[in-house]
Amino acid sequence: MDWFDVIYSPLWLVSTALLGLVVRLQRRGCWHPRSCPTQLKGKTAIVTGANSGIGKFIAMDFARRGARVLLACRSVSRGSAAAKEIHAKTGNYDVHVRQVDLSSLDSVRDFAEKIKKEEKALHILVNNAAVSGLPRQITKDGFDASFATNHLGPFLLTCLLTDLMKTSAPARIVTVSSMNHKNGQVDFSHFHGENLTYYMDRVYNHTKLHNIICTNEFARRLQGTGVSANSVHPGIVMTGMMRHYALWIRWIFNLIGLFFFKSAEEGAVSPIYCAVSEEVEGITGKYFDSDCSLILPAPLARDTALAVKDFEICQRLTSKL
Repeated sequence: MDWFDVIYSPLWLVSTALLGLVVRLQRRGCWHPRSCPTQLKGKTAIVTGANSGIGKFIAMDFARRGARVLLACRSVSRGSAAAKEIHAKTGNYDVHVRQVDLSSLDSVRDFAEKIKKEEKALHILVNNAAVSGLPRQITKDGFDASFATNHLGPFLLTCLLTDLMKTSAPARIVTVSSMNHKNGQVDFSHFHGENLTYYMDRVYNHTKLHNIICTNEFARRLQGTGVSANSVHPGIVMTGMMRHYALWIRWIFNLIGLFFFKSAEEGAVSPIYCAVSEEVEGITGKYFDSDCSLILPAPLARDTALAVKDFEICQRLTSKL
Protein backbone atom coordinates (compact mmCIF):
# COMPACT_ATOMS: atom_id res chain seq x y z
CA MET A 1 0.00 0.00 0.00
CA ASP A 2 1.53 3.32 -1.04
CA TRP A 3 0.85 6.81 0.40
CA PHE A 4 -1.94 7.43 -2.12
CA ASP A 5 -3.82 4.34 -0.90
CA VAL A 6 -3.33 5.40 2.72
CA ILE A 7 -4.78 8.86 2.10
CA TYR A 8 -7.87 7.37 0.48
CA SER A 9 -8.39 4.57 2.99
CA PRO A 10 -11.77 4.85 4.83
CA LEU A 11 -10.14 4.65 8.27
CA TRP A 12 -7.75 7.51 7.48
CA LEU A 13 -10.53 9.68 6.07
CA VAL A 14 -12.88 9.09 9.01
CA SER A 15 -10.23 9.66 11.68
CA THR A 16 -8.97 12.78 9.92
CA ALA A 17 -12.50 14.15 9.56
CA LEU A 18 -13.20 13.59 13.27
CA LEU A 19 -9.97 15.29 14.30
CA GLY A 20 -10.76 18.18 11.98
CA LEU A 21 -14.21 18.48 13.55
CA VAL A 22 -12.63 18.75 17.01
CA VAL A 23 -10.32 21.51 15.75
CA ARG A 24 -13.24 23.44 14.26
CA LEU A 25 -15.33 23.10 17.44
CA GLN A 26 -12.46 24.52 19.47
CA ARG A 27 -12.52 27.64 17.30
CA ARG A 28 -16.10 28.40 18.28
CA GLY A 29 -14.94 29.72 21.63
CA CYS A 30 -12.82 32.39 19.99
CA TRP A 31 -13.77 36.03 19.45
CA HIS A 32 -16.19 36.51 16.58
CA PRO A 33 -16.87 39.70 14.59
CA ARG A 34 -20.64 39.32 14.94
CA SER A 35 -20.28 39.56 18.72
CA CYS A 36 -18.47 42.92 18.49
CA PRO A 37 -20.81 45.93 18.58
CA THR A 38 -18.29 48.44 17.20
CA GLN A 39 -19.78 50.62 14.47
CA LEU A 40 -17.69 52.43 11.87
CA LYS A 41 -20.19 54.97 10.54
CA GLY A 42 -18.24 58.06 9.52
CA LYS A 43 -14.97 56.12 9.46
CA THR A 44 -12.82 55.36 6.43
CA ALA A 45 -10.86 52.14 5.96
CA ILE A 46 -8.41 50.86 3.35
CA VAL A 47 -7.85 47.14 2.83
CA THR A 48 -5.14 46.02 0.41
CA GLY A 49 -5.72 42.85 -1.58
CA ALA A 50 -9.45 43.13 -0.93
CA ASN A 51 -10.71 41.58 -4.16
CA SER A 52 -10.59 38.04 -2.74
CA GLY A 53 -9.69 35.84 0.20
CA ILE A 54 -9.12 37.29 3.65
CA GLY A 55 -9.07 40.87 2.38
CA LYS A 56 -12.55 40.65 0.88
CA PHE A 57 -14.04 39.39 4.14
CA ILE A 58 -12.24 42.07 6.16
CA ALA A 59 -13.69 44.71 3.84
CA MET A 60 -17.13 43.12 4.05
CA ASP A 61 -17.07 43.29 7.84
CA PHE A 62 -16.09 46.97 7.77
CA ALA A 63 -18.92 47.64 5.30
CA ARG A 64 -21.42 45.92 7.60
CA ARG A 65 -20.31 48.29 10.34
CA GLY A 66 -21.08 51.28 8.12
CA ALA A 67 -17.57 52.31 7.12
CA ARG A 68 -16.50 53.94 3.90
CA VAL A 69 -14.30 51.14 2.53
CA LEU A 70 -11.64 51.45 -0.14
CA LEU A 71 -10.60 48.20 -1.79
CA ALA A 72 -6.97 48.63 -2.78
CA CYS A 73 -6.51 46.10 -5.59
CA ARG A 74 -4.12 45.46 -8.45
CA SER A 75 -6.98 44.28 -10.68
CA VAL A 76 -9.79 46.80 -11.06
CA SER A 77 -12.10 44.21 -12.64
CA ARG A 78 -11.69 41.72 -9.78
CA GLY A 79 -11.95 44.54 -7.27
CA SER A 80 -15.19 45.72 -8.87
CA ALA A 81 -16.65 42.22 -8.68
CA ALA A 82 -15.77 42.09 -4.97
CA ALA A 83 -17.30 45.54 -4.40
CA LYS A 84 -20.57 44.42 -6.04
CA GLU A 85 -20.69 41.37 -3.80
CA ILE A 86 -20.07 43.51 -0.72
CA HIS A 87 -22.78 45.97 -1.82
CA ALA A 88 -25.28 43.12 -2.22
CA LYS A 89 -24.49 41.42 1.08
CA THR A 90 -24.17 44.47 3.34
CA GLY A 91 -26.37 47.11 1.75
CA ASN A 92 -23.45 49.54 2.05
CA TYR A 93 -22.72 51.23 -1.28
CA ASP A 94 -19.92 53.40 0.10
CA VAL A 95 -17.44 50.73 -0.97
CA HIS A 96 -15.04 51.68 -3.75
CA VAL A 97 -12.17 50.22 -5.74
CA ARG A 98 -8.85 52.00 -5.98
CA GLN A 99 -6.12 50.52 -8.17
CA VAL A 100 -2.64 49.92 -6.77
CA ASP A 101 0.20 47.55 -7.63
CA LEU A 102 2.20 47.12 -4.44
CA SER A 103 5.18 45.73 -6.35
CA SER A 104 5.61 49.15 -8.02
CA LEU A 105 6.71 52.06 -5.86
CA ASP A 106 5.40 54.54 -8.44
CA SER A 107 1.99 52.90 -8.27
CA VAL A 108 2.04 53.09 -4.47
CA ARG A 109 2.95 56.78 -4.57
CA ASP A 110 0.18 57.53 -7.09
CA PHE A 111 -2.34 55.64 -4.99
CA ALA A 112 -1.35 57.42 -1.78
CA GLU A 113 -1.44 60.81 -3.49
CA LYS A 114 -4.98 60.18 -4.73
CA ILE A 115 -6.09 59.03 -1.30
CA LYS A 116 -4.73 62.17 0.34
CA LYS A 117 -6.51 64.35 -2.25
CA GLU A 118 -9.84 62.48 -2.14
CA GLU A 119 -10.17 61.48 1.51
CA LYS A 120 -10.54 63.81 4.46
CA ALA A 121 -9.68 61.08 6.95
CA LEU A 122 -8.31 57.54 7.27
CA HIS A 123 -9.06 55.55 10.40
CA ILE A 124 -8.04 51.99 9.47
CA LEU A 125 -5.31 50.70 7.19
CA VAL A 126 -5.08 46.93 6.77
CA ASN A 127 -1.94 45.79 4.96
CA ASN A 128 -3.27 42.44 3.83
CA ALA A 129 -2.09 41.81 0.25
CA ALA A 130 0.73 39.29 -0.15
CA VAL A 131 2.15 36.68 -2.51
CA SER A 132 3.93 33.40 -1.85
CA GLY A 133 5.91 30.97 -3.95
CA LEU A 134 6.87 33.41 -6.70
CA PRO A 135 9.91 32.44 -8.77
CA ARG A 136 12.77 34.90 -8.99
CA GLN A 137 11.52 38.17 -10.45
CA ILE A 138 13.12 41.60 -10.16
CA THR A 139 10.84 44.63 -10.35
CA LYS A 140 11.60 47.76 -12.36
CA ASP A 141 12.68 49.36 -9.06
CA GLY A 142 15.33 46.66 -8.65
CA PHE A 143 13.69 44.66 -5.88
CA ASP A 144 12.71 41.05 -5.52
CA ALA A 145 9.02 40.87 -6.49
CA SER A 146 7.95 39.09 -3.29
CA PHE A 147 9.75 41.61 -1.08
CA ALA A 148 8.32 44.51 -3.09
CA THR A 149 4.75 43.21 -2.88
CA ASN A 150 4.77 41.87 0.67
CA HIS A 151 6.95 44.41 2.43
CA LEU A 152 8.46 47.40 0.64
CA GLY A 153 5.22 48.41 -1.10
CA PRO A 154 3.10 48.19 2.08
CA PHE A 155 5.90 49.89 4.05
CA LEU A 156 5.94 52.85 1.67
CA LEU A 157 2.15 53.02 1.61
CA THR A 158 2.02 53.15 5.41
CA CYS A 159 4.70 55.86 5.50
CA LEU A 160 2.79 57.98 3.00
CA LEU A 161 -0.55 57.67 4.80
CA THR A 162 0.49 58.08 8.44
CA ASP A 163 0.08 61.87 8.44
CA LEU A 164 -3.53 61.49 7.27
CA MET A 165 -4.08 58.86 9.95
CA LYS A 166 -2.60 61.14 12.63
CA THR A 167 -5.14 63.85 11.79
CA SER A 168 -7.88 61.18 11.92
CA ALA A 169 -6.84 59.65 15.27
CA PRO A 170 -7.72 57.40 16.90
CA ALA A 171 -6.63 55.22 13.99
CA ARG A 172 -5.22 51.73 13.55
CA ILE A 173 -2.67 50.11 11.26
CA VAL A 174 -3.03 46.34 11.00
CA THR A 175 -0.39 44.30 9.20
CA VAL A 176 -1.29 40.74 8.27
CA SER A 177 1.85 38.72 8.88
CA SER A 178 2.22 35.00 9.50
CA MET A 179 3.52 32.53 12.06
CA ASN A 180 5.92 31.58 9.26
CA HIS A 181 7.93 34.66 10.21
CA LYS A 182 9.60 32.40 12.78
CA ASN A 183 11.33 30.64 9.89
CA GLY A 184 12.43 33.92 8.33
CA GLN A 185 15.84 35.55 8.32
CA VAL A 186 17.05 39.14 8.08
CA ASP A 187 19.52 39.70 5.28
CA PHE A 188 19.17 43.09 3.64
CA SER A 189 20.60 41.78 0.37
CA HIS A 190 17.33 39.86 0.07
CA PHE A 191 15.55 43.07 -0.89
CA HIS A 192 17.39 43.02 -4.22
CA GLY A 193 16.85 39.31 -4.82
CA GLU A 194 20.30 38.28 -3.66
CA ASN A 195 21.14 35.22 -1.51
CA LEU A 196 17.58 33.93 -1.70
CA THR A 197 16.39 30.35 -2.06
CA TYR A 198 13.26 30.34 -4.23
CA TYR A 199 11.62 27.22 -2.89
CA MET A 200 8.17 26.81 -1.33
CA ASP A 201 7.51 29.67 1.12
CA ARG A 202 11.09 30.55 2.09
CA VAL A 203 11.08 34.06 0.59
CA TYR A 204 7.56 34.64 1.96
CA ASN A 205 8.83 33.76 5.46
CA HIS A 206 11.53 36.43 5.27
CA THR A 207 9.04 39.09 4.15
CA LYS A 208 6.65 38.27 6.97
CA LEU A 209 9.44 38.71 9.52
CA HIS A 210 10.25 42.15 8.09
CA ASN A 211 6.53 43.01 8.32
CA ILE A 212 6.51 42.54 12.08
CA ILE A 213 9.88 44.22 12.64
CA CYS A 214 8.87 47.39 10.79
CA THR A 215 5.33 47.43 12.20
CA ASN A 216 6.84 47.47 15.68
CA GLU A 217 9.02 50.41 14.68
CA PHE A 218 5.99 52.20 13.24
CA ALA A 219 4.32 51.72 16.62
CA ARG A 220 7.31 53.18 18.45
CA ARG A 221 7.51 56.22 16.16
CA LEU A 222 3.75 56.82 16.38
CA GLN A 223 3.59 56.74 20.17
CA GLY A 224 1.42 59.55 21.48
CA THR A 225 -0.23 60.29 18.11
CA GLY A 226 -3.32 58.15 18.64
CA VAL A 227 -2.30 55.83 15.78
CA SER A 228 -1.60 52.23 16.75
CA ALA A 229 0.24 49.61 14.70
CA ASN A 230 -0.03 45.88 15.30
CA SER A 231 0.74 42.65 13.44
CA VAL A 232 -1.43 39.57 13.27
CA HIS A 233 -1.30 35.94 12.17
CA PRO A 234 -4.60 34.99 10.46
CA GLY A 235 -4.06 31.25 10.74
CA ILE A 236 -3.43 28.67 8.03
CA VAL A 237 -6.05 29.70 5.52
CA MET A 238 -7.47 28.21 2.33
CA THR A 239 -6.91 31.09 -0.11
CA GLY A 240 -5.55 31.59 -3.60
CA MET A 241 -2.08 32.40 -2.29
CA MET A 242 -0.92 28.88 -3.15
CA ARG A 243 -1.52 29.42 -6.87
CA HIS A 244 2.21 29.82 -7.59
CA TYR A 245 3.08 26.42 -6.09
CA ALA A 246 3.41 23.14 -7.96
CA LEU A 247 0.14 21.33 -8.63
CA TRP A 248 0.97 18.39 -6.35
CA ILE A 249 1.76 20.73 -3.45
CA ARG A 250 -1.55 22.53 -3.91
CA TRP A 251 -3.36 19.19 -4.08
CA ILE A 252 -1.94 18.01 -0.75
CA PHE A 253 -2.50 21.43 0.86
CA ASN A 254 -6.14 21.52 -0.23
CA LEU A 255 -6.79 17.95 0.87
CA ILE A 256 -5.43 18.54 4.37
CA GLY A 257 -7.05 21.96 4.44
CA LEU A 258 -10.52 20.50 4.01
CA PHE A 259 -10.21 19.09 7.51
CA PHE A 260 -7.94 21.47 9.41
CA PHE A 261 -7.36 24.85 7.76
CA LYS A 262 -9.46 27.97 8.05
CA SER A 263 -11.67 29.36 5.36
CA ALA A 264 -10.91 32.87 4.11
CA GLU A 265 -13.82 34.17 6.20
CA GLU A 266 -12.41 32.52 9.32
CA GLY A 267 -8.95 33.85 8.50
CA ALA A 268 -10.32 37.39 8.46
CA VAL A 269 -11.36 37.19 12.11
CA SER A 270 -8.06 38.06 13.81
CA PRO A 271 -7.26 41.04 11.50
CA ILE A 272 -10.82 42.34 12.07
CA TYR A 273 -10.29 41.95 15.81
CA CYS A 274 -7.14 44.09 15.67
CA ALA A 275 -8.93 46.70 13.55
CA VAL A 276 -12.22 47.16 15.43
CA SER A 277 -12.26 45.48 18.83
CA GLU A 278 -12.51 47.74 21.87
CA GLU A 279 -10.16 45.32 23.64
CA VAL A 280 -7.32 46.41 21.35
CA GLU A 281 -7.87 50.14 21.93
CA GLY A 282 -4.56 51.69 22.99
CA ILE A 283 -2.53 48.53 22.31
CA THR A 284 0.32 49.05 19.88
CA GLY A 285 3.50 47.33 18.74
CA LYS A 286 2.13 43.88 19.49
CA TYR A 287 1.63 40.58 17.66
CA PHE A 288 -1.66 38.66 17.76
CA ASP A 289 -2.20 35.04 16.83
CA SER A 290 -5.06 33.52 14.87
CA ASP A 291 -7.14 33.14 18.05
CA CYS A 292 -6.93 36.90 18.74
CA SER A 293 -4.50 36.37 21.63
CA LEU A 294 -1.40 38.42 22.32
CA ILE A 295 1.73 36.31 21.86
CA LEU A 296 5.43 36.96 21.50
CA PRO A 297 6.81 36.89 17.96
CA ALA A 298 10.23 35.44 17.15
CA PRO A 299 13.25 36.98 18.96
CA LEU A 300 14.42 38.82 15.81
CA ALA A 301 11.02 40.53 15.62
CA ARG A 302 11.55 41.87 19.16
CA ASP A 303 15.02 43.29 18.55
CA THR A 304 14.56 47.07 18.85
CA ALA A 305 17.99 47.95 17.42
CA LEU A 306 17.31 45.75 14.40
CA ALA A 307 13.90 47.39 14.01
CA VAL A 308 15.47 50.85 13.77
CA LYS A 309 18.03 49.62 11.23
CA ASP A 310 15.42 47.77 9.15
CA PHE A 311 13.07 50.76 9.14
CA GLU A 312 15.80 53.20 8.10
CA ILE A 313 17.01 50.93 5.29
CA CYS A 314 13.45 50.54 4.00
CA GLN A 315 12.98 54.31 4.18
CA ARG A 316 16.13 54.87 2.17
CA LEU A 317 15.28 52.23 -0.43
CA THR A 318 11.73 53.47 -1.00
CA SER A 319 12.40 57.21 -0.87
CA LYS A 320 15.26 57.45 -3.37
CA LEU A 321 13.35 55.84 -6.24
